[in-house]
Amino acid sequence: MKIAALVSGGVDSSVAVQQLKEAGYTPDIYYIRIGMEDKDGYIDCPAEEDIEITTFIARKYGCPMEIVSLHEEYWESVVSYTIDAVRRGLTPNPDMMCNKLIKFGVFEQKWGHHYDKIATGHYATTTEIDGKTYLSTAADKVKDQTYFLGQVDYLQISKLMFPIGHLQKSEVRKIAAADNLPSAMRKDSQGICFLGKINYNDFIRRYLGERRGKIIEFETGKILGEHRGYWFHTIGQRKGLYLSGGPWFVVKKNIEENIIYVSNGYDPDTQYGKTVHLQGFHFITEDLWGDFSDTKEIAFKIRHTPEFTFGTIRKTGDIYSIASEERIQGIASGQFGVVYDRGCHLCLGSGVILEN
Repeated sequence: MKIAALVSGGVDSSVAVQQLKEAGYTPDIYYIRIGMEDKDGYIDCPAEEDIEITTFIARKYGCPMEIVSLHEEYWESVVSYTIDAVRRGLTPNPDMMCNKLIKFGVFEQKWGHHYDKIATGHYATTTEIDGKTYLSTAADKVKDQTYFLGQVDYLQISKLMFPIGHLQKSEVRKIAAADNLPSAMRKDSQGICFLGKINYNDFIRRYLGERRGKIIEFETGKILGEHRGYWFHTIGQRKGLYLSGGPWFVVKKNIEENIIYVSNGYDPDTQYGKTVHLQGFHFITEDLWGDFSDTKEIAFKIRHTPEFTFGTIRKTGDIYSIASEERIQGIASGQFGVVYDRGCHLCLGSGVILEN
């Protein structure tokens, strides 16, 4: 079986290669450069150390290695999607779109189609049911990354391998240390890859600029201060408001008038909701429900967290509406709601959260 392994230089993808070798495979290793390039210049992830470690892994395990660039495609799809969503006052998820469009999209079209399987260091698993492949959760529930894979399609999931999905993070680090891998104690990467060391707000400022607007207390209408553009703020945000007497949380945005509405306190009711409406819902493997008229019991997430929330889902027209059993903090339009079976094992699909 021919396997392409996507390796980033981190401990997870490094151990994924080790696990493949232990299972008797010698994958071809690919390092994907996905920084961004635009008319104003070139911004790259700090790739030198990553490439150095990936090269070490390739040599250690006797694997062919190729460095490939998907800068242009990344800019055209993921980065432009991010800027457009922020401009419209939405909360984007670049990592989710990167998986769908770049790592398992363009890579497949250019190189992956030569292989039987594509392996990654994601914390996820696959499950076969009645001859069909389903995306399923990892053994490490804290590190589980199925939320970020909620937009992949059936052709993608049926070709993916997750060699570390059955391991705990602590086990992955032990394996890396035992095999003397340079990434053994390397910190996990945080944030959005294409930004590298650039501050997220600086990146947004570069493309959308600044526009002063009012910060208003949601309950009273009292003007509390000024912000520099609604695009710097997302629902549920606490940091970066610079208001006294807090904590203050962003609970609503008026895009037309460039107003941010906030609520005070550690647990304001205005932060919470129990209904999540999803548009463009996409089943990964198959539509399990069809045009159902009754509700279905599910588990779901509206952001990448270890915890699942439970509730029911109902389809009305093209909209899937989730009724949560408990109040949910910070329901942000533009983010993805990812739906699981009630046992929190199978990841069924996802849709974009609409404003309530």
